Amino acid sequence: MKPSAVWPRVLLGGTPVDLFDDDVAIDTIIDHVRGPQPWPLGVMSANLDHIHHFGHHGPSARVPFLWAHPDAGEPFPGGSRTGVHGDTGPDRGEGATAVRWLNLLDGAPLVRQASHLTGHPWPRLAGSDLIGPLLDRAEAERIRVGFLGGMPEVLTTLARRLAEERPDLPVTGLWSPDRADLDDPTRCRAWARRARDAGTELLVVGLGKPRQERWIVEHGPATGASVLLAFGAVVDFLAGAVQRAPEAVRDHGMEWAWRLALEPRRLARRYLVDGPPAFTVLARRSFVLMPWTPEPVPTTAGRS
Repeated sequence: MKPSAVWPRVLLGGTPVDLFDDDVAIDTIIDHVRGPQPWPLGVMSANLDHIHHFGHHGPSARVPFLWAHPDAGEPFPGGSRTGVHGDTGPDRGEGATAVRWLNLLDGAPLVRQASHLTGHPWPRLAGSDLIGPLLDRAEAERIRVGFLGGMPEVLTTLARRLAEERPDLPVTGLWSPDRADLDDPTRCRAWARRARDAGTELLVVGLGKPRQERWIVEHGPATGASVLLAFGAVVDFLAGAVQRAPEAVRDHGMEWAWRLALEPRRLARRYLVDGPPAFTVLARRSFVLMPWTPEPVPTTAGRS
């Protein structure tokens, strides 16, 4: 990431969101891997579930995110320096610095709100949409990729599919920590060391919100990865364990209904209980942080 780069940001439901077009987001992530960079980059997706956890008065609202935007406050909207496991702070590892974050626009209601606030249409940048192009670039540029999270049988299927469909992608590991591992800081540090020892440059962390973001804040620096993607269920999508909604369904903002129909027991609370209050917070706690400025139209010299 170029230190001098500045991009528009909005506050949506109490959580800062960075606004990018598709290609710029992908280039920004890959450029950061290519570095060298002074800090690891975390990438997460803002949707109603994110607002529920990290937005205004959310149960994880005080997680101390540091932001990649050069003009952002640290932390914002205000957080404790206490670590995820109640200790003194992030496990940075030797010579590592804290993760700085991009929060990308995901979820149809947030896309509409951001476009309304800025007067400019923005694309939805779900992790499930970005992961394919990012792996394409990683394969072409020989970026070493690791996957943390997912059921063991799903990761076994994913390993086979990656070998068949992306034979030139350098995969450093597919790791499946269980819940007991994730609740134990010593075990978490051991998983982070596995990623570091394998030489992982781009780490896909699929532990579900809010656990994956909290894990990256706490243990991401110790993995040695340049970029850590908090991309939730992308492992399930990549392995074919869960079917993505058709493009027409996604374009009409109804992917949530598709996923609810496929996994009602797992997702009913997220969409039917937590979602409506988050939508209200989105409507009441949103404003522009860094305005979008259209690029100047070039003029032709000498024209009268």
